[in-house]
Amino acid sequence: MSSKALFKPPKAIRGGIPVCFPQFSNLGMIEKHGFARNRPWSIDPDPSPLPPYSDDKATIDLILRQSDGGEQKIWNYSFEFRLRVTLGPEGELGLIARVRNTDSKPFTFTLGFQTYFSVTDISEVRIEGLETSDYLDNLRDQQRFTEQGDALTFEGEVDRVYLNTPTTIAIIDHEKKTTFVLKKDGFPDAVIWNPWDKKAKALADFGDDEYKHTICVHPGVIEKPITLKAGEEWKGRVKILTVFSSYHSGRLDPMRVLSSFDSM
Repeated sequence: MSSKALFKPPKAIRGGIPVCFPQFSNLGMIEKHGFARNRPWSIDPDPSPLPPYSDDKATIDLILRQSDGGEQKIWNYSFEFRLRVTLGPEGELGLIARVRNTDSKPFTFTLGFQTYFSVTDISEVRIEGLETSDYLDNLRDQQRFTEQGDALTFEGEVDRVYLNTPTTIAIIDHEKKTTFVLKKDGFPDAVIWNPWDKKAKALADFGDDEYKHTICVHPGVIEKPITLKAGEEWKGRVKILTVFSSYHSGRLDPMRVLSSFDSM
C-alpha cells in the first residue's frame, strides 16, 4: 500500500488488490480499470458453504451489483459480481470471482486483480514462469514480443501484458529470501508493472521512492474478453502463497501448493 494512497472516493486506492471490472486499463469505452474498484461492495449474508475439503480459516463473501452509483449511465447492464476472499492456515490468500449476467441481453467484459506486492528492492527481484510467453509492451505502443529470458528482472520501467501465461507465477525477493507464488485459474493473462523513478514522481498518490519496494503482478482476462449471455456465469480464482526461500525451484513443496490451490 502506498504511503500516499488516497482514501477519497471515487479515487482508486493505490495498493492492495483493486478489482478492475468490467474493463481492464483503457481497453474499452468506459473509465480506466472500470468502476468496481471505486464502488462500495456489500457483504453476502448467506454465502454458499465452503467445500468439505477446504482448510481455509477465514472467509468473507462480497457482492457488487448494478446500483444507483452511476454504473448504469456508463455500462447499462444488470450483473452480479461475487468475490470470496479466503485466508488459509499458513496465510494463503484466496480470491474466487464469479460474474453472472442477470440482464436479458449479453454483455462483454475484461477483468483483472491489480495486485501490489511489497518487495525489499526491485533490483533484487525476479519473476519466473513467464518464459517463452508472448507479451504486449505498453511502453512500445502495445507491440507484441516473446519473453526470451528464463526470468524477468528489473532495470527500468516495465508495463507489459503477458498473454496465455502458465497457471503458476513466482515473484522471488532475493534480499528477503521470500517467494510469492501466484496460482490462477480462469485468468489467462498477467500484467507486470513497475513505474520506476521518473513515472513514480509523476504519480501524486505514489511515493517518489516507492517503486523500489513495489512490484505489480495482475492476473487478468485481457486479450480475449469474456461474453456472457443472459443467465450465464464466469468463474475465476487466484491463490497467493508465501514461501520462505529465495529460490522458487528449491524448497517449494509442489504438492502442498497444488493441494491448497485445489481446496479453493
